[in-house]
Amino acid sequence: MTERISKYQRFKMMNPIIQFFKFIYLSIKIMIVVAGGHGGTREVK
Repeated sequence: MTERISKYQRFKMMNPIIQFFKFIYLSIKIMIVVAGGHGGTREVK
């Protein structure tokens, strides 16, 4: 059981497509948090 999980985890970690989507998802999340916290940049300009 643990072997199967570790193999799946290793596959997930080594898969570039999953990593790419994870990176994009995190970036969008951070952007939304930053934009929401700052109230947008157009308000300052």
